[in-house]
Amino acid sequence: MDLLFEKSVMDRRSELLPPLDVPETALPEQLARKTAPLLPELSEGDLSRHYSALEKRAYGVNSGFYPLGSCTMKYNPAVNEKCAKLPGFCEIHPLQPESSVQGCLAALALAEEYLTEITGMDRMTFQPAAGAQGEFTGLMLIKKYHEARGDHRRKKIIIPDSAHGTNPATVSMCGMEVVNIPSDEDGCINIERLKAAVSADTAGMMLTNPNTLGIFEKDILSITEIVHEAGGLVYYDGANLNAVMGVVRPGDMGFDIIHLNLHKTFSTPHGGGGPGCGAVGCKNFLEPYLPYPVVTKTDNGFRLDYDRPDSIGRVKGYYGNFLVVVKALAYLMTLGKEGIPLSAKTAVLNANYFMHLLKKRYTVATTGVCMHEFVISMEREKKERGVTATEIAKALIDRNIHPPTVYFPLIVKEALMVEPVETESKETLDEAARVFAEIYDAAMEDPGAVHACPQTTPIGRPDEVAAARNPVLRYRREDNDGA
Repeated sequence: MDLLFEKSVMDRRSELLPPLDVPETALPEQLARKTAPLLPELSEGDLSRHYSALEKRAYGVNSGFYPLGSCTMKYNPAVNEKCAKLPGFCEIHPLQPESSVQGCLAALALAEEYLTEITGMDRMTFQPAAGAQGEFTGLMLIKKYHEARGDHRRKKIIIPDSAHGTNPATVSMCGMEVVNIPSDEDGCINIERLKAAVSADTAGMMLTNPNTLGIFEKDILSITEIVHEAGGLVYYDGANLNAVMGVVRPGDMGFDIIHLNLHKTFSTPHGGGGPGCGAVGCKNFLEPYLPYPVVTKTDNGFRLDYDRPDSIGRVKGYYGNFLVVVKALAYLMTLGKEGIPLSAKTAVLNANYFMHLLKKRYTVATTGVCMHEFVISMEREKKERGVTATEIAKALIDRNIHPPTVYFPLIVKEALMVEPVETESKETLDEAARVFAEIYDAAMEDPGAVHACPQTTPIGRPDEVAAARNPVLRYRREDNDGA
């Protein structure tokens, strides 16, 4: 479809903005443009149709089954949005006096209380804007802890080969070194390899539990003990917490730090749906290093504590994405003490049920019970019939099912990571399994049939390598330089 710029007609107008309600002023001449910006010019009708057409081309959780692995929550209740739109939450300014935002500070304190209880941590900051920034914050706490003790030799972070890709990237950003350890055949940490990896320069370990293969680390208490005995700290990547929340606490497993994806695990939109929050929790001995300000309760209400000389400093402006925390708090209060573990148990039940249905044809990379997700390998089918994970994913698009995550984790060849989540009904899972089976059978009978998929979408098989290596990120009009 054409871009807005390509639909533009000179001097066509839309009156969409309200009248100016503040004094009009002009930029200093040295800052002003010499020519008017070349913005699209369309009527209101054309503009509305354009965005409606875009909406129809997008696939979201309301469009159909969405088993994308490792992105956990696909459920964004409307009540969350209603709470975030309350005037006392959304019509505030980050610089207004503390006395005028006591309700907002109380909401932050309550969210911290609930989430520290769920995770087994003692304090929490909501400043990080997303999971990757939460990772950065968590590792900076580890780094600060060792530096404060004068132990500057500890620069190495142990990471299993099944980890999320952001983990090693975060380690590098913090000026530390990655020590990668291979997983066992069951996808779990090999205890002997871990013992061999720790040393006097071990700063810590980053671990997801359940791991990326959807398996709970059976030796988790031994793992955290080994790292602690070596003098390191253990960081919990909370990307998969939705499988165990309210059932078992990372703090009780021996973890010292955790980041949470509030925009995933606790039901607030993420990605194109809005900003995120990578909340970071820690044990008491790390609390002095948390980013400032932190919410503190006093006899006269709540205040923001900036007097934190040992803090790692801010990782984002002001207090983070506050309304994301409000949405997560609404979810927590809606589900309550009984609903949170029920959500986790239902996610695990759905994943195991769906895995059982797909195992009739597909090869699952691990054996036994999974947690909230599982990984399929198409390695054998690729060798024998030339059918890859990509072929299955593209064929699912034609059947109005969003593909699972493809080619991750990297330790599984031709991987399809499947996560049905807790909100899907048995009927939906049964129907999706039928479609998966039909696609598999058709692909095995005639591999050429899936090579051409998808055939029902506006764009079929784009050159993904070329798009990644030579992206076109700027539109240029032919009659000028596109400035």
